[in-house]
Amino acid sequence: MAGPGSPRRASRGASALLAAALLYAALGDVVRSEQQIPLSVVKLWASAFGGEIKSIAAKYSGSQLLQKKYKEYEKDVAIEEIDGLQLVKKLAKNMEEMFHKKSEAVRRLVEAAEEAHLKHEFDADLQYEYFNAVLINERDKDGNFLELGKEFILAPNDHFNNLPVNISLSDVQVPTNMYNKDPAIVNGVYWSESLNKVFVDNFDRDPSLIWQYFGSAKGFFRQYPGIKWEPDENGVIAFDCRNRKWYIQAATSPKDVVILVDVSGSMKGLRLTIAKQTVSSILDTLGDDDFFNIIAYNEELHYVEPCLNGTLVQADRTNKEHFREHLDKLFAKGIGMLDIALNEAFNILSDFNHTGQGSICSQAIMLITDGAVDTYDTIFAKYNWPDRKVRIFTYLIGREAAFADNLKWMACANKGFFTQISTLADVQENVMEYLHVLSRPKVIDQEHDVVWTEAYIDSTLPQAQKLTDDQGPVLMTTVAMPVFSKQNETRSKGILLGVVGTDVPVKELLKTIPKYKLGIHGYAFAITNNGYILTHPELRLLYEEGKKRRKPNYSSVDLSEVEWEDRDDVLRNAMVNRKTGKFSMEVKKTVDKGKRVLVMTNDYYYTDIKGTPFSLGVALSRGHGKYFFRGNVTIEEGLHDLEHPDVSLADEWSYCNTDLHPEHRHLSQLEAIKLYLKGKEPLLQCDKELIQEVLFDAVVSAPIEAYWTSLALNKSENSDKGVEVAFLGTRTGLSRINLFVGAEQLTNQDFLKAGDKENIFNADHFPLWYRRAAEQIPGSFVYSIPFSTGPVNKSNVVTASTSIQLLDERKSPVVAAVGIQMKLEFFQRKFWTASRQCASLDGKCSISCDDETGDFFGEIEGAVMNKLLTMGSFKRITLYDYQAMCRANKESSDGAHGLLDPYNAFLSAVKWIMTELVWFLVEFNLCSWWHSDMTAKAQKLKQTLEPCDTEYPAFVSERTIKETTGNIACEDCSKSFVIQQIPSSNLFMVVVDSSCLCESVAPITMAPIEIRYNESLKCERLKAQKIRRRPESCHGFHPEENARECGGAPSLQAQTVLLLLPLLLMLFSR
Repeated sequence: MAGPGSPRRASRGASALLAAALLYAALGDVVRSEQQIPLSVVKLWASAFGGEIKSIAAKYSGSQLLQKKYKEYEKDVAIEEIDGLQLVKKLAKNMEEMFHKKSEAVRRLVEAAEEAHLKHEFDADLQYEYFNAVLINERDKDGNFLELGKEFILAPNDHFNNLPVNISLSDVQVPTNMYNKDPAIVNGVYWSESLNKVFVDNFDRDPSLIWQYFGSAKGFFRQYPGIKWEPDENGVIAFDCRNRKWYIQAATSPKDVVILVDVSGSMKGLRLTIAKQTVSSILDTLGDDDFFNIIAYNEELHYVEPCLNGTLVQADRTNKEHFREHLDKLFAKGIGMLDIALNEAFNILSDFNHTGQGSICSQAIMLITDGAVDTYDTIFAKYNWPDRKVRIFTYLIGREAAFADNLKWMACANKGFFTQISTLADVQENVMEYLHVLSRPKVIDQEHDVVWTEAYIDSTLPQAQKLTDDQGPVLMTTVAMPVFSKQNETRSKGILLGVVGTDVPVKELLKTIPKYKLGIHGYAFAITNNGYILTHPELRLLYEEGKKRRKPNYSSVDLSEVEWEDRDDVLRNAMVNRKTGKFSMEVKKTVDKGKRVLVMTNDYYYTDIKGTPFSLGVALSRGHGKYFFRGNVTIEEGLHDLEHPDVSLADEWSYCNTDLHPEHRHLSQLEAIKLYLKGKEPLLQCDKELIQEVLFDAVVSAPIEAYWTSLALNKSENSDKGVEVAFLGTRTGLSRINLFVGAEQLTNQDFLKAGDKENIFNADHFPLWYRRAAEQIPGSFVYSIPFSTGPVNKSNVVTASTSIQLLDERKSPVVAAVGIQMKLEFFQRKFWTASRQCASLDGKCSISCDDETGDFFGEIEGAVMNKLLTMGSFKRITLYDYQAMCRANKESSDGAHGLLDPYNAFLSAVKWIMTELVWFLVEFNLCSWWHSDMTAKAQKLKQTLEPCDTEYPAFVSERTIKETTGNIACEDCSKSFVIQQIPSSNLFMVVVDSSCLCESVAPITMAPIEIRYNESLKCERLKAQKIRRRPESCHGFHPEENARECGGAPSLQAQTVLLLLPLLLMLFSR
């Protein structure tokens, strides 16, 4: 039996298909004698079954009682149409105020940090015992605290997800590759200690704040509240705050970058590997507001992505990963002709700038090479002097310094920076230098631009890992500001001290959105200046749900990829351009994990959120979604009925703000409302309008509790315990649940529990059974079971629900939904009882059913489903998923990826240095031989999941077609069928002649199909530049900038060699 959940149901005249009976051998004899399946008989079956199940559903859900109670209050309520434009403006104002509080907290940190540094005098001999986040509370074998590991009191705090923290002090994390007692770090930690007072004060002013921090340009990271950091399984903490997007975005202005990579013959071996890693590290420092391209050169130019010849592309996650994959294809040969590459780079930057695209701010050329035979001053004179608008950053690969002077001159003459990278372990630290150069103009201008990052999941910090493990990923944005040196003698040098910031979880934004005002299908969403989603109910962060794997491109999902019906990007572009207005379109919204579709018309209202790069939108569905009503009862009445034990409220809705004061954080929303109404907590801030409506719903729905209780106490009712649960939900997030069996006897133990996100009220949407019932004809029930997701369907229950409307008109709001959950076996038994009436077939029917519950009908009876589509009984709708993950076979080399691992990279670097010390005369050959065990691994195919685009079908019925009969001509027989709508439901009964198999017609599936783009289309998609809005500030240059500090070649000090000797011994001992 294909269960009631089979094809998808749409809000516009759609019903689910029930393959209710398959008529076998005896009926086959009748059909072969040229008799049709009698329509009258099937209609009788459908009527009997429909009447029976509606009677059961109505009785146990109490739908008629609840409808009657709301009718009684009809004269006391006021219905009003929602003004979408006013609503979105109000929400944007609320968000603006919330964001402003966060940015003011960060501004106070900036002022305190700059003042503290101004008063501090650097002391190279300073000794200061600070709280090191890794070493705190650690003891040696004698029980004494380690140096920098003093006692640091930690206590679980519910505001920080019960993590052990210290809300009085911050502590300091230093990257593993840096010396804890380096004088620059000790001095920085010392003067930044004054931030502790501001951290605490900020938290007192705004108790909703979470992590506050200062990321130093020297590399240390001061975090409040203090928390212990645990190294990974290799004993390493790879986190470096200077490599985080919030740091880079706050420190620098948007930039256009051309990366030139030398692939001449002298770059063979480890040098090319270091060069590739340098390019990869530079890509890490680029963000969504930056543009780039990569060109490899020898005697010819080789664009890493040939499709993007002569242009730049946005540095979003997808594009950067695309280029990284192409880096593996680079190999070294020939002679390096740098002059050709420099000419090309300058021309690209000039041409791209004239198009009006790109950052229109800073421009830079990154040169990665093992040497330059000339200074190429004629090229710079032609393109870059005297203004020097394009900065040149040069990276000398290898230990030879023969060409260092030329490369340093090129950097110094063009306001850039020169650095030498000898090993893979040196890459990241040296790449970071360019950021401080680009920050100089901003520092000299003393412009403390507030920056907001795109939404991201930070899994590098210990607290983020804990949150991810316990609650799923925590999506957040960060507000950050740069911290400058204000000492007069350093002004022209433009010294960046670091960046301060605080995290804002996206769920904090959702708390400002009154879901009850948006209707059942309504939602709010926000996007960045690049059109990427900050929050949207259709944004999917994970794949392979059980494993909670994060999608690689989750942070750069464009609004057009979820609101894909807007083919011309009208809505997206208006929001990117910070317009205020309205837009309408027909949409196809999937529910039940994409297995069903609701077709409706949405009205979108949008405006900008001032003081941020974000824009806010609200979607309201036409019809009942545009109306809201206000009821009125006394507080005493409402409080009395809120005390009922079966009442609960949506945990993720904000009825009262319990984050403002620590003593309220342990309260549930229901507890907070009760205290607020009783006047016992004057400091509680609550939504008075929402609470008034909660009280009204509590009073109106209260009688249903006694009704359910009387049913449960009547032993003669439900004697076979087929109905297990009754439930209701109202537009205010109020729920009531009644069990007709013991909790331990429930077939579906997870239903309506906190983990059952689809079936409970949450921040994004109403329960699935509520949404589907709202689109059903008033008075009828919608029946569903979960779709089968494997060879054996685990579902043994059927859920039935119906909506309660205040008025009979379609414009009236849906005030509630009620329903039941019953055993599948009970439901099937009722069906077979109704359909075993064979008198009209002269007793010749032999009815049986294969249990195919939860399967799509088209997969079982492809010929019949195909005929129904042809006849117009059902319509196919094509849907698109631009966040899909598809399986792909990729060539992988363990060696290549091993080198990009920091530990293998370090060992490789040690091997290389040792090789040079012993066999420097044959450096390239021996190095290549030593290195071959990591790079010459055979390529092998590896199956991975990659982001992709897919299309898949949905099927909706035409409600105007109540019944249909048909015959299908097959190879050597004719297959007849009857389809009959089951009254007061979303179901159809289909009776099919099973004697004619019709195997030549392929099954119809709902499986997604990957959209494959040919090379030309791939190229066009890469080149396509959607409308974006540049950040408002740009600090590319300053006339007072001191460009004389432009780097130098590091030398291998004796101390470094001594430090390496133990590592070399360890390596040989392996």
